[in-house]
Amino acid sequence: MKKRLKTSNSLIRLLVSLAAIILSACLLSSFFYRIDLTSEKRYTLSKFSKKSLRNLKDVVYVKVYLDGDLNIPFRKMQQSLKETLDEFRVYAGDNLEYEFINPFAGKNAKLKEDMVNELYEKGLKPTNILDTDKEGGTSEKLVFPGALIQFRGTEVPVNLLRNDPGTPAEENINNSIQAFEFEFIRVISSLSADSVEKIAFLEGHGEFDEYQVGDITHELGWYFQVDRGRINGKPGILDQYKAVVIAGPASPFHEKDKYVLDQYIMNGGKVLWFIDMVNASLDSISEGGPMVALIRTLNIEDLLFRYGVRINPVLIQDVQCDKIPVNVALAGNAPNFVPSPWLYSPLLTTPDSHPVTRNLNMIRTEFTGFIDTLEARKEISKTVLLKTSDFSRQVVVPVMISLEEIRLVPQESQFTNRYLPIAVLLEGNFESAFRNRMISALFPDTTVKFKDTGSPSKMLVVADADIIRNDVRPTPQGVYISPLGFDRYTQQTFGNREFIVNAIQYMTGHGDLISLRSREITLRLLDKSKIKNDQTRWKLINTIGPPLIIILAGILYSWIRKRRFGKN
Repeated sequence: MKKRLKTSNSLIRLLVSLAAIILSACLLSSFFYRIDLTSEKRYTLSKFSKKSLRNLKDVVYVKVYLDGDLNIPFRKMQQSLKETLDEFRVYAGDNLEYEFINPFAGKNAKLKEDMVNELYEKGLKPTNILDTDKEGGTSEKLVFPGALIQFRGTEVPVNLLRNDPGTPAEENINNSIQAFEFEFIRVISSLSADSVEKIAFLEGHGEFDEYQVGDITHELGWYFQVDRGRINGKPGILDQYKAVVIAGPASPFHEKDKYVLDQYIMNGGKVLWFIDMVNASLDSISEGGPMVALIRTLNIEDLLFRYGVRINPVLIQDVQCDKIPVNVALAGNAPNFVPSPWLYSPLLTTPDSHPVTRNLNMIRTEFTGFIDTLEARKEISKTVLLKTSDFSRQVVVPVMISLEEIRLVPQESQFTNRYLPIAVLLEGNFESAFRNRMISALFPDTTVKFKDTGSPSKMLVVADADIIRNDVRPTPQGVYISPLGFDRYTQQTFGNREFIVNAIQYMTGHGDLISLRSREITLRLLDKSKIKNDQTRWKLINTIGPPLIIILAGILYSWIRKRRFGKN
């Protein structure tokens, strides 16, 4: 009787437990909640990302070309990318679709070459990887660590590999994984936006033409409507633009144009200044002759001084510099071009402390000056975004420059300047440079509004215009615009393009998007020496260990159960 009652009670408890589980499942199905137990919150998206994905009104289709026969680092990168896209689908639902494509699967040599050219023309950058076998042999493979994002007939390339030539491969992969959310969300949010913001490149003062800034214009075109034009001294002509870019002016600004710029800033407008205060160009000396570098007068010094900075009209040499091809053959012999360090092309470091420069490659410059920040403008926040290395020096202008300087060995005693500011971000309420001046003298026939203290605004001042300029080469097919930051001699890609795009997005109020760059994901790497020397032992432990633990646990459980209930 007792045994039957005990069985009946057990059955009732089982039914009650099942009913509680079913009821809990029904209640919890109406709520959405995810728990990320990783220490760095690897699977937690930002609020901005969740909002962008939930608000999609049509299908975003992602084609990822990182597939095929990959080595271990790129295989990990592929797995992390898949996890990121799966997390996106949790919030986007059916409005996000993706697939991984092996661009070389089932293709002969000719079709593979055509596919490489097609993807390259669409904006994806290939990279070579070296795979080492057990015998020490190596094989070279071409991979496309990138994706194409399609939305309503528009296709945008996304290059996912951050390949800093001075950084170990594992760290480059880690930096790339950290940027996945940022790279995808900035494209998706831009493509799905209801309206397009506008920015403008100024003309009329000898600025770079549309070819010299063609690559950055094309890149910014994915996120903004990009216009070009002159101010012509018309107050208010810039009010429709979120930001204005002044790229490499060569002639002085008229006072009317300065006033228009000043009042644009006073009304909250954002300006990016890419200024060369010294007239020097590598093209002028590439033919072998010397060049005299002279100070350039642009008539904007008073504006920048009032806003809190001064660009020094000097040239900077840096031991951490780019290389250029130089003919080292003797006269009468066949040319012999050798890459040689060019001290006038510093490679600038980028701090990880600011979202604009976080995880960027080094920035390539050419004939740069440096910036002094004015302590008197205490109400303006000044952040150094780009700086030289700890072995640099100033060259006073005017000075004679020639390629013969490459033969000189830098003396450590001469390079005593450290971390000279090249790019400074200014934020705050600026004071008008036309305060206490007679505005009516500039516009005698027009009544203009004047504001002496500005609304909150931002400015980026860069003491080198070449940071934004891409190479331009004439070809039989037309003008060829090189990618910004790409060095065709060393085949390296620097972070110039990403730096400018990030700066403009940060300055135009896309702080939620740029904050994604601050995310850190720890890449826990295995010890390669232990993998090589102790791989047999670890394979046995990982293969035999888990089943053995389960078997022992089962035996222990049976023994305990038999000892506890065997007497009954």
